[in-house]
Amino acid sequence: MFHVKQSKPVTPEEIEAAESAAELRERLDIFTRLLIRWNPTIRLVSAQDIPHLWHRHVEDSLQLIPLIPRETPRAVDLGSGGGFPGLVLAIATGIHFDLIEADGRKAAFLREAAAATEAPVTVHASRIEDVRLPAVALVTARAMAPLRLLLDLASPFLLPGGICLFPKGGRAEVEITEAERDWTMTLGRVPSQTAPDAQILAIKAIARREASAP
Repeated sequence: MFHVKQSKPVTPEEIEAAESAAELRERLDIFTRLLIRWNPTIRLVSAQDIPHLWHRHVEDSLQLIPLIPRETPRAVDLGSGGGFPGLVLAIATGIHFDLIEADGRKAAFLREAAAATEAPVTVHASRIEDVRLPAVALVTARAMAPLRLLLDLASPFLLPGGICLFPKGGRAEVEITEAERDWTMTLGRVPSQTAPDAQILAIKAIARREASAP
């Protein structure tokens, strides 16, 4: 004789969470299918990355979510390219992202992907230096430029007390050393969950160093 353990009743909150997770997965699947369709014409990611697209690019973007300050209403993503991380974060969090991408073809992809996934984004097909936006609490960028340049590009968009989240690879420490010649900052390092030699730089209180007297 054996006893069947009675299952725990499923709460409305658990049902809602499961439905939300399923909806999010579907929207991200729509995005990845669209990217795969566009990729042979416009190189959004490396062709070798396509079999690993979810882990290498989508999950890599999603791991920024716990680092985003609560109640962030709007964010700026620099050099958005194929939508990583800005478009993915907009889909997953509902935060409105301004996606800045100078390549007109990639900007067209971002607009189509945003429409297909109902992502709350505005796409700016322009050079970062030419875009004028109200300052925000969050600036992101991935695989776009060395940290020294990123800080120069990000600083006009960042509110006092805001944060920059920059995923970086194995050269992160070299880039930090180079950037600290021109910038002061409060720097946090978070190990990446998707690549063993990578980390996420969480940067606050950035300020350009004053030029030393001759």
